[in-house]
Amino acid sequence: MSKIKNRNVLITGGASGLGKLLGSTCLEKGARNLVIWDVNEDVLYKTAAELQAKGYNIHPYLVDVTDTAAVEEAAEDVIDKLGTIDILFNNAGVVVGKDFEDHTAKDIDLTMQVNVSACMHVTRVFLPEMIRRERGHIINIASAAGLIPNPKMSVYVASKWAVIGWSESIRIELEKAYHNMHVTTVMPGYIDTGMFEGVSPPLLMPMLKPKKIVNKIIKAVRYNDVFVQEPWIVKITPMLRGFLPPRIFDFVAGDIFKVYDSMNKFVGHSSSKNIPREKK
Repeated sequence: MSKIKNRNVLITGGASGLGKLLGSTCLEKGARNLVIWDVNEDVLYKTAAELQAKGYNIHPYLVDVTDTAAVEEAAEDVIDKLGTIDILFNNAGVVVGKDFEDHTAKDIDLTMQVNVSACMHVTRVFLPEMIRRERGHIINIASAAGLIPNPKMSVYVASKWAVIGWSESIRIELEKAYHNMHVTTVMPGYIDTGMFEGVSPPLLMPMLKPKKIVNKIIKAVRYNDVFVQEPWIVKITPMLRGFLPPRIFDFVAGDIFKVYDSMNKFVGHSSSKNIPREKK
């Protein structure tokens, strides 16, 4: 079991939405220090003040996770102050909900940088100290979108496929080499945080309540679970894709479950997790 009590926790995109809820839940479970990385300055310090007022040890950092040098600098400061991060949540993410032909170069680069490259670089800078102490748990917030194609979110889907493949690969590497190093990959359907405002959840895939999925994630951390897949139908999606011919699967997913229509009325909101501001 991975203990949360008396551990140092870091969450990227941790000032709002799922990240904020993960952080507050870890604190309730007894985390010693919570490090919050976020690019939204106002929300970052508001959340930090709110949690500090409850007596918790909060360490807010204004970090653009697409800036590798900034990630390395912030990580060095965190390690210098706290010694190590025991539990790392790679939570920052963005989504662009439109046809691929309408994507700009910035849309593509930003999605891949925040959703994929940042996960790798943030993990890379904290992993050596975890390995040195032979203790650490990395939680990568991917998506059920990483298991199934979906129109109007092609680049987001690509990014989550990448995260799942990378996350599983490093899990096996670490498990082979170290006794107490763990990786959990989280693959939820749509979560009701506002990030996917306007979507039409597919059949049998209701909009997930944030608190419920957070409780599932925290439980998975405690028991070193490999996956968190919610709702239940996400668990059988890979089997269906492997078993059914592609056109039959398209019919089932698109015409019956309406997965391929789920983004048709997508609105989203400007506070999607950790969207970097324009650099001056």
